[in-house]
Amino acid sequence: MVDDNAHRTDGAGAVGGGTPKRSKRFEALEDRLVNLDGFVNEWPEVGFVAMESPNDPEPSVRVEEGTVVEMDGKERSEFDFIDRFIADYALDVETVEEAMAVDSLEFARDLVDINVPRADIVERATAMTPAKLTEVVNHLNIVEMIMAMQKMRARKTPGNQCHVTSVKDHPVQIAADAAEAALRGFDEAETTVGVARYAPFNALSLLVGTQTGRGGVLTQCAVEEATELQLGMRGMTGYAETVSVYGTEDVFKDGDDTPWSKAFLASGYASRGLKMRFTSGAGSELNMGQAEGKSMLYNEIKCILVTKGCGVQGLQNGGISCIAIPMSVPSGGREVAAENLVTMMVDLESASGNDQTFTHSEIRQTARTMPQFLAGTDFIFSGYSSVPNYDNMFAGSNFDSYDFDDYNVLQRDLKVDGGVRPVDEEEVIERRRRAASALQVVFEELGFPPITDEEVEAATYADGSKDMPDRNQAEDIKAAQEMMEREVTGADVVEILAGNGFEGIAENILSILKGRVAGDYLHTSAVFDEEFNVVSAVNDQNDYEGPGTGYRLGGERWEQIKAIRQAIDPEDV
Repeated sequence: MVDDNAHRTDGAGAVGGGTPKRSKRFEALEDRLVNLDGFVNEWPEVGFVAMESPNDPEPSVRVEEGTVVEMDGKERSEFDFIDRFIADYALDVETVEEAMAVDSLEFARDLVDINVPRADIVERATAMTPAKLTEVVNHLNIVEMIMAMQKMRARKTPGNQCHVTSVKDHPVQIAADAAEAALRGFDEAETTVGVARYAPFNALSLLVGTQTGRGGVLTQCAVEEATELQLGMRGMTGYAETVSVYGTEDVFKDGDDTPWSKAFLASGYASRGLKMRFTSGAGSELNMGQAEGKSMLYNEIKCILVTKGCGVQGLQNGGISCIAIPMSVPSGGREVAAENLVTMMVDLESASGNDQTFTHSEIRQTARTMPQFLAGTDFIFSGYSSVPNYDNMFAGSNFDSYDFDDYNVLQRDLKVDGGVRPVDEEEVIERRRRAASALQVVFEELGFPPITDEEVEAATYADGSKDMPDRNQAEDIKAAQEMMEREVTGADVVEILAGNGFEGIAENILSILKGRVAGDYLHTSAVFDEEFNVVSAVNDQNDYEGPGTGYRLGGERWEQIKAIRQAIDPEDV
C-alpha cells in the first residue's frame, strides 16, 4: 500500500521547512548557455511582437486619377511621409487594385507552388501595400518560407559576404585577412573602423588584400557617408550598404532623414558607378521606442518598400544590428526569414543578415542561419566574420573564423552551396604573405609610416590582432588623412603595384576600376566572377520551378565543396 504522506514537504517544495528542494533536471538545464539569452513575452502595444500584431492595419487601397488616395485604412490626408513615399514611388499604380484583390492565402500558396513562376509573383507583389504583404507572409510557416525563398531570390547562384576588421585597425592584418577571405570564396568583403580617421587605410588594405586572394571581390568601408562616398569615388571601394531606412516617421526624423534624402544619397553612389543597397532590420523602430504599436514585420515591410521606391539594387536586412530584439519574442526567427522573403518578392537583392551575434547558444546560432543557408540567398551572410569575433568591429557576427570548418562541413553534409569553399593551409599562408608584402610596397611608395618585415611575417601567420605588433597609431592616422588630402586613387595603387612586381594584383584592381566605368555591376544582385564577368539577376536569373530546375550544386563547384582537408582519401588508408 502506498503511503500518501511519505513524500510530503512543507511550503513551496521545501523539505522540513528549509531551502526548496530543486529538480536536478531543472538545475542542469539552467546551466545551459541558451538561458543566458534574453526573452520577452509579447507586448503588442509597444511593438514587442514579431508578426501578426492585433494593431497591424487591414489591407486596402483606392486609386483615383492615377494616384493612391487611400492605403491600408488611411486616407491620403492622413499619410505620413513614409506612406506617401510608398504610395507614390513603390507601388505599381496601374495594377495595385487588381493585386490587392487577390486572396492573400491563395497568393501565399502561389509562393510555394513550383508551377507558379517567380516573375508572376514579382508582378503582383510589387503592387501590394505593406499590410497586404504582411498578411500574405503571415500565412507561411518557416518551411514554406524556405521553399519560397529558394524560388524568389533574384540571382540564381547564391553567394556570401564577409567582414574583415581589426580591433587595432591594423592595415597589414586587414590586408592578409582579406586575402584569405577572398580565397575562401566570399563575393564581397566589408570593413569598418575602431577609430574613424583610420578609414582610408582600412579601405586601401581591404582593396589590396581581396584582389590578392581572388580577383573580382567587391569591397566596402562602412563609415560616415560623406567619407564612404569619397572613398568610393577614388576607387578604394566598390559598393555601399550601410545607408539605413526605417519603418516609422519618428525614427526617420530622429536621424534627420526622409525617404527622399535617402533616395538622393543613393543616386550619389549610383551615378558614380558604386553598387548600392540600403540597410534595415526588424526591431530598429522598437529599439528607438517608436514602433507605433505595430509588428516588427509590418514596420520592416515598410522599409522594404521605401527601398524599392528609392530605386536601389537591394537591401541588407534580417534583423541586422537589432537581431536580438526579434529573437527575444515568439516567432522571431520566422519573422527574420519573412522579411528576407518579402525583399525577394519585390525583386530586390537580398543580403540576408546573419551578420550580428545574438545568442550564447551554438544550437540557436546555427538554427538562425539555416533558413537562408538552405534556401540560398544573394548573400547568405551580410557579414560572415572572417576574423575572430574579438576583432569584429561590427560587434561580432553570428559565425566567425573559428566556424569555417563547421560551415564547410555543413555545405558538404547537406550538398548546399553556402558561398565559400575549403582552402589549403599552404595556399592561405602564401596569399596572406603576398597581400602583406604588396601593402608594404604601397605604403613605402606613398610615403606612409613603414610596414616592417616583422609585421609582414606576423600577418602571414596571424589568427587575429593579438598576434600583431602594435603600430604608431597617431602617425598612421596622420598619414591616412594625408591620403585623403592628396586624393590618392585606385589608379595610383595600380601603378605602384605594377611597377614593383605585383602585376597580378595590379591587374585585378584595374579590372575592378574598369567595372566601375562600365557600370554593369549596378544590376540587381551583381557580383564579379574570377574572370571579372558580371553575374547578376539579369544574366543569371533564378529560374527555380521545382526539382531539376534552378541552381543545382554539381560539377567543379561540388568537387570544391567536398574537398575538406579532414576527409580521408581511400588511397591513403
